[in-house]
Amino acid sequence: MTADQSPAEPFPAEPHDVTVLLARIAAALERLSPPPPLPTDLFAHAVFVWAADKGRLEPVPEVNRVPLELLKGVERQRDTLFANTQRFARGLPANNALLWGARGTGKSSLVKAVQAAVNEAAPEGEYPTVALVEIHREDLPSLPRLLADLRAAERRFVLFCDDLSFDQEDASYKSLKAVLEGGVEGRPRNVVFYATSNRRHLMARDMIDNERSTAINPSEAVEEKVSLSDRFGLWLGFHNVDQPTFFEMIEGYARRYGLDIPLEQLHAEAKEWSVTRGSRSGRVAWQYVQDLAGRLGRPLD
Repeated sequence: MTADQSPAEPFPAEPHDVTVLLARIAAALERLSPPPPLPTDLFAHAVFVWAADKGRLEPVPEVNRVPLELLKGVERQRDTLFANTQRFARGLPANNALLWGARGTGKSSLVKAVQAAVNEAAPEGEYPTVALVEIHREDLPSLPRLLADLRAAERRFVLFCDDLSFDQEDASYKSLKAVLEGGVEGRPRNVVFYATSNRRHLMARDMIDNERSTAINPSEAVEEKVSLSDRFGLWLGFHNVDQPTFFEMIEGYARRYGLDIPLEQLHAEAKEWSVTRGSRSGRVAWQYVQDLAGRLGRPLD
């Protein structure tokens, strides 16, 4: 090559060749990508979990729940929530519900049991059964997307968030607050929201006191967060039970699962178990029953 000669230019591809090449690349990428998920059949199951990362409802074939008749010491809460859910199932006005109180007192168990009991009590063919959709607290920012999917469905949904609470820096409560009452669209008519919490106002007392002590206007410092609980028309409180009610829980489980043990021994063991746990609650009762069934070699089916 002489000094006045330039390197040979690559031969330009024909437009037709470029189109064919791009089509082959697109086809290869399509083969590598996973197929789109099939739409969820919202009538195929009674319980779903909202998978926010996938943007879809995942069915729950086997639900971990306790029959409604085994929940003792919460008769008033049971009757109130059942009536509210049944009105909702029939297409009548119903309230959002906040179940608050001590740990292990049956709040989440009651929500799941009531949903099943309402469906069992529904006259066949009169109205569709109610589905339960669980959403995790960390997925609340995706709540508007979920409601957009449920709004057009020909079924009613109890949206359930277990152990709902907010810390100092958490702003996800704003998504829930807008959905419950505010916002342009508001809550869909076919959706009601049930939540459980250890806190009546969904935030710790020391957080409330701290914001009041450091704010320019203490009366308005926590109004936005505290007013979230006001969006729930039903407040149902749960507390640890007395000893006779605790024994009633234990006896109900023993009869249900055929745990053959003398009543005096059952009471003595249950009492000792509750003392070692420092409380009497539905959770403590169930833990004792699991221990008893294991010692007796009986499955809890």
